[in-house]
Amino acid sequence: MTIFYFTATGNSLAVAKAIGGKPVSIPQVVDADNQHYKDDVIGIVFPIYWWSPPIMVRKFFERAHFEADYIFAIGTYGSIAAGAMASLNKYAKKNGYRFNYMNQVIMLDNYLPVFNMNAQESKLPKKRIHDKITAIVSDIAGRKQKKLTSYPWKLAMTAVMSNKFKPMENAKEYIVDDKCNVCGICAKVCPTDNILVEDTINFHNECEGCLACIHLCPQNAMHHKKQRNEKRWRNPEVLLNEIVEANLRHEPSGKGD
Repeated sequence: MTIFYFTATGNSLAVAKAIGGKPVSIPQVVDADNQHYKDDVIGIVFPIYWWSPPIMVRKFFERAHFEADYIFAIGTYGSIAAGAMASLNKYAKKNGYRFNYMNQVIMLDNYLPVFNMNAQESKLPKKRIHDKITAIVSDIAGRKQKKLTSYPWKLAMTAVMSNKFKPMENAKEYIVDDKCNVCGICAKVCPTDNILVEDTINFHNECEGCLACIHLCPQNAMHHKKQRNEKRWRNPEVLLNEIVEANLRHEPSGKGD
């Protein structure tokens, strides 16, 4: 079993780890020339940002062709999933495969401009995340068939937001304060290679809006101008080094090397 995943603060990686199999980070393969993948089981696990898969995940879906007896997709989200999962069927149809199983898991929403992390953490017990993941693992092990459909208005929400939302502009809202010691972790956890570490931290224009750089800064030196509080989040089932390994596409230049 091969599982392709995209992760920023560890939620989707935690799900991928629970399912098992061979994990493959989407940032590491999205630009590969050969996008034909074959295994007995292939899965994709990713977060839902603004009611849609991240831009990089959509790019991967546009190019990838999966050949397997059983193909599944799992989306993780914090508050509203809209039609994100059901919208994936268009990629499957275009590239000659179909999803045997689709599901989604509500987790902590870590989008700092909207959500207070302390309040979000307090809600975790009621979300019963572990139970949901355990059920999904059991479904996949049993090769359960499940398709997610969606109301037309939810699919419309996803279609509008996927075209309208421009996360690459998010980096303009980021602030680096004097606690920064240019360690380079922000660059290493950035899935789009958007951060250059020199005497200061510099951002390019390929931001996914995943906020990994802010949440995972060891010094808590990075901030969003509109953040609700200073609390940060990393999924407790995932180590910082695992996210670095997933998202580091090459060693960043500068003092953070």
